Amino acid sequence: MSEDTKKKKTFLDRHAILEKNATLLLVGSFVVVTVGGIVEIAPLFWLENTIEEVDGMRPYSPLELTGREIYIREGCYVCHSQMIRPMRDEVERYGHYSLAAESMYDHPFQWGSKRTGPDLARVGGRYSDAWHVDHFANPQAVVPESVMPKYDYLARTPIEPEYIRDLMVTHRMVGVPYTDEMIDAAVTDFRVQVDPFGDYDGLLERYPGAQVRNFDGQPELTEMDAMIAYLQMLGTLVDFSTFTADANR
Repeated sequence: MSEDTKKKKTFLDRHAILEKNATLLLVGSFVVVTVGGIVEIAPLFWLENTIEEVDGMRPYSPLELTGREIYIREGCYVCHSQMIRPMRDEVERYGHYSLAAESMYDHPFQWGSKRTGPDLARVGGRYSDAWHVDHFANPQAVVPESVMPKYDYLARTPIEPEYIRDLMVTHRMVGVPYTDEMIDAAVTDFRVQVDPFGDYDGLLERYPGAQVRNFDGQPELTEMDAMIAYLQMLGTLVDFSTFTADANR
């Protein structure tokens, strides 16, 4: 038997001892997990912020936040992700890869883990409001191969800003920088975002880039308005034509 064979046999024998002894295996696993955890976690204590600051990011407006709640309620995250990975095929299809900052005000985040439908991280402005209304009412009418169920009832369900202040206060508790002014004006901002003839200057001052219009084309404010307002702002806050990643932050 060669010397190399003896060395390999000796190593395998020692490894077998570890596998057969539950206590040694537990201790070894603990050591490996501890070292790995320290390597991943310790550097974070020397970083001022783990999320790169990006110009343009802001909290959701009251109507957008309500739309996001409806999005979560309906389980849209089960079939649609909101995270574009930095791979060529993803970037070419969906746009610039997702930034951590784009989810900094999401509680919980909507990255998703499955794509029965396309990624929605950059869906804002890609389709018209009318397209979204038709798509929710009858998905197969605009995308024949779609397996998405109908959500036409969103257009028949009026909404009121009854709990919007409480919702914003709750989000502030987990770090979203809603100011007292934003919360005090929540009900007004909620209503004025669908009224292009209203006094929405305050809304735009508090939420730069917020889109103001009647999203579903109906006289009353509905869940469809809120849902489309949310979708139409996704991926629109950051100007990627001027964005440059800062590796030093």
